[in-house]
Amino acid sequence: MKKQNQAQHDLRKLPRGERLDAITKAVISAGTVRIDDLAEMLAVSAMTIHRDLDALDARGVIRKGRGQVTAIATSLVEASPDYRARQNVSAKRAIALAASNYIEPGQAIILDDSTTSLHLVSVLLRKQPLTIITNFRRLAEELVGQPGITLLTLGGQYYQWCDAYMGSMTLAALDQLRADVLLMSTPAIIDDVCFHQHYEAAMIKKAMFAAAAKRVLLADHSKFDQRALHAHMPLGDFDVVIVDKGTSPAHVKRLRDKGIDVVIAEEPARADLKNLS
Repeated sequence: MKKQNQAQHDLRKLPRGERLDAITKAVISAGTVRIDDLAEMLAVSAMTIHRDLDALDARGVIRKGRGQVTAIATSLVEASPDYRARQNVSAKRAIALAASNYIEPGQAIILDDSTTSLHLVSVLLRKQPLTIITNFRRLAEELVGQPGITLLTLGGQYYQWCDAYMGSMTLAALDQLRADVLLMSTPAIIDDVCFHQHYEAAMIKKAMFAAAAKRVLLADHSKFDQRALHAHMPLGDFDVVIVDKGTSPAHVKRLRDKGIDVVIAEEPARADLKNLS
């Protein structure tokens, strides 16, 4: 109890920047938090907590609603990369390891703003030399200066909610490129079609698809339960769809009955986990 009281007392002394970080961590950890609870946790006024939340909402870190804030995706808004990176980590690691079988040294690889791609970094380093093409700032930072990696970052307008670049400049850049492999994820799968909450992101994924010779979809089991607004690509158009062991057998059977090449990623062994960390 004494430690808990001390922690609460310390939170009351936080400068605004650290307070915003504390709010972000709390919301991402819980998924959804009541605004009144955040104000009580930080011992700040209603005016202060609403001002802080408005700033975070404008940056796309959280979404402020009536009486609560959330980091969870809706059919119209995708979750932030910070929240997504914490979800289904073991499944994403397994999918990343399975995806490594479709990468060969010397290839040009397109990677979108999927947090699954972050688990591919060590795989890519083992497969070098490679040319990596991405619009995902976080992934690009992981690869800057790595030996054997030629990094092509796609320009355009930066969007903080996805930590990525999109827009007409990004589309124009993709139109001038032809890659060997696309490794792509999607926020939602509905009626065996990939969907995204944001129209611009859906257009970028379509352009990435058109720029690659081989297309691999990385989709953990949660994607089949999500909703989104904009369709961008049927699963049947991908050369391979990689799912994790948590995916319903009914989904796997239905896709295979349609002639779709579905790979079920196995859980990485300890040695493989070290390589993916």
